Amino acid sequence: MGKKVALTGNEAAAHAMRQINPDVIAAFPITPSTPIPQAVAQFIADGEMDTELVTVESEHSAMSACIGAAAAGARVMTATSANGYALMWEMLYIASGMRLPIVMAVAARALSAPLNIHGDHSDIMGGRDTGWIQLISENSQEAYDNLIQAIKIAENKDVMTPALAAFDGFNISHAIEIWEMEDDAAVKEFIGDYEPLFPLLNTDEPITHGAWAPPDWYFEHKMSQLKGLLNAKDVVEKVGKEFGEAFGREYGLYEAYKLDDADFVIVAAGSVCGTTKDVVDSLRDNGIKAGLLKIRLFRPFPFKEIADALQSAKAIAILDRVSPAGAQGGPLFSEIRSALYDTPTRAPIINYTYGLGGRDTQPKHINSVYETLKKIVETGKVEKQFDCLNLRGAWG
Repeated sequence: MGKKVALTGNEAAAHAMRQINPDVIAAFPITPSTPIPQAVAQFIADGEMDTELVTVESEHSAMSACIGAAAAGARVMTATSANGYALMWEMLYIASGMRLPIVMAVAARALSAPLNIHGDHSDIMGGRDTGWIQLISENSQEAYDNLIQAIKIAENKDVMTPALAAFDGFNISHAIEIWEMEDDAAVKEFIGDYEPLFPLLNTDEPITHGAWAPPDWYFEHKMSQLKGLLNAKDVVEKVGKEFGEAFGREYGLYEAYKLDDADFVIVAAGSVCGTTKDVVDSLRDNGIKAGLLKIRLFRPFPFKEIADALQSAKAIAILDRVSPAGAQGGPLFSEIRSALYDTPTRAPIINYTYGLGGRDTQPKHINSVYETLKKIVETGKVEKQFDCLNLRGAWG
C-alpha cells in the first residue's frame, strides 16, 4: 500500500531510483536535474541503496560509463537535462545501437543560446531520433510511475532498448506536489530481477560488444535495432496495464481526456496538459465540446492509435514546447499531421509553439486556442496554421 507524500518531481525521480536500486548510476550534475543525483548520493550514504554511484567529469562520460556498465551486465540508470543531454548525443546512439536497456530521467530544459535554465522540450525533442524510448510525464506522480515502468519496458527481451522518462524542468522538477509513493518491496517485486542477455563479464560465453559493422552488415543491424524499438509500443501498453493492476494507476500510449465526443481538440505533452484539463472542464461546463489528447509515448510514436483517437475532431490544435527550427511545424505537429494523412478525417490542424525557456502558459492562453478552433469550425477558414502562445507581439 502506497503513501501520500508532498515532494518535488526531482525527489519523485530520486525515490524511484532508490526503490529500483540499480547496480550503477553514473551522472554529472546539471540544472534542473541536479537534485536527483544529489538525493541518490544521500540515499547511498544513509545505507538506503547499495548502488555504485559513478561521478564523472561530463555528461558524455556519464553515458559512456552507463554503456560500459550495462554492457557488463548491470542494471543502469542516470539523470540529466538540456545541454548535458545534448553532450550525451554521440553516446545515446551507441547505447541504443548496442541494445542496452539503460534508463534515464530527464528534467526537460531549454538549450542555449541564449543561456536559459528553465523548462521546455528542446532537449528531448532534439534527441527523439537517437533510438531511445521516450515517455513524457504530466506531473510528479507520472515522473515517478514512468521511471519505474521504464525499467520493465527497456529490459523486456523483445525490446532491449534504452528508455528515458522526461518531465518538465522547474514546472515539475522543482514544484512540490502531493503524489503516491509505493512500498519499496512492491516496487521491487514489480520490476523483478534483471537478467542480462549477453553480459560482457560472462567469460564462459565470450562475446563482442560495439564491433565494427562493414557495409554488408551495418544495414541489417540497424533494422534489427528498429524492431526492438517498435516492439516497445506493445510492451508499454502491457506494462502500463500491469502497473495499474499492481498500484491502481493504469497507463496507455496516450491519455484521452473528454475526447470521445470532442469537437475541438488540443494535442500536447507534459505539464501544460494539467492546465489544459482545467480549461476543458470549464468549457464543458459551458456546453463547449472541448477535449485533450495527452501524448505519453513519443518514441516509438503510436501513430495509428493516435490517429484513430482523433477521428471525431472538427478542428485540432497541436502544442509544441520547442521551436520548429525551420520545419513546417513543431515535431509533435509533424507527427500528428502525418499520422492523419491516410485517415478519413480532414479536420483542419494548426500548430502553436508555447512555453519556450520557461515562459508561462496560463488558462487564458489555452482558452484562446479553443476560441481559435471554434472560429475555424464556424468560418471554415484557417488564418494561421502556425502561431505562438504568450509571445510579445504578433508572429508572422
